[in-house]
Amino acid sequence: MVLEPLHRAIYLTGPTASGKTVIGVALARRLDAEIVAVDSMTLYRGMDIGTAKPTDAERGGIPHHLIDVLDPWQAASVAEYRRWALAAVEDIERRGKRVLFVGGTPLYLKALLRGLFQGPGADCALRLRLEREAKEGGTKALHRRLAAVDPPTAARLHPNDRRRVIRALELVELTGQALGRLQVEHERFAPAGTLVFALDRPRPELHDRINRRVTTMFDAGLVEEVRALWSSPRPLSAVAAQGVGYREVIEMLEGKAGLTETMERVRARSRQLAKRQCTWFRGLVEVRPWPVLPDEDAERVADRLADEIKADRARRGIC
Repeated sequence: MVLEPLHRAIYLTGPTASGKTVIGVALARRLDAEIVAVDSMTLYRGMDIGTAKPTDAERGGIPHHLIDVLDPWQAASVAEYRRWALAAVEDIERRGKRVLFVGGTPLYLKALLRGLFQGPGADCALRLRLEREAKEGGTKALHRRLAAVDPPTAARLHPNDRRRVIRALELVELTGQALGRLQVEHERFAPAGTLVFALDRPRPELHDRINRRVTTMFDAGLVEEVRALWSSPRPLSAVAAQGVGYREVIEMLEGKAGLTETMERVRARSRQLAKRQCTWFRGLVEVRPWPVLPDEDAERVADRLADEIKADRARRGIC
């Protein structure tokens, strides 16, 4: 069986602070691969510290794709990300390199593995009406309406994410079905042979890594980074402004919390994010948990992964 481009790639995912970046670079060296980011926040230019975006030094000379492609006031759909990712894969393969996806945004990962339900095209009259209602009554009112007819989708979307809330309501009105149900009905698992590894650390260790990362971010200038973005002439997009760390620091700058409380809020929200990510990964049958020992360094983890990938190719008769 010949796999499609997105299924020929290798995937390394895991919850926030699990070590994806450093292990991914080490693995890319062993595979002669280039890295494509699977991260909804590192897409944004200028959002470096709070997203733990790898520096040039941390990238270790390995080309990274789909980082710094949007300005903070812009937004991209999952479908747009998937198109960009496919183009990156085709470009990398043309140059004779392998593709390693690295990142932890579950919705992006699922779209890469299983595709997307496209749904009916936009209904201009309906969309204009919903836009007008959002302007007059507020996006939160539309979000409450969505919660009444499609609770799972409403729970996934931020109340201020007007574009996606309107699209979800549009689909309900056009099809009579909730977006979540439509997506499930059209879902297809990735074919056997697609390699997806999720770094799996003991929860206490992961929480400790999260706590230390947050401290490092604030020491590195997260508040100054957010202040510069917040004071920009163009406001942050709803997606960018809700990023972990960014929302909390914006609230601090608005006088709603002090520094110590803000840091603890970021730690708590990061732990919640990690829990949600792990739940997502467990729900994707394509994902294979990859335990990481507390004292195991990135090079050793990459060695084990590379050995498994080589063994898998041998089992399937791939040179």
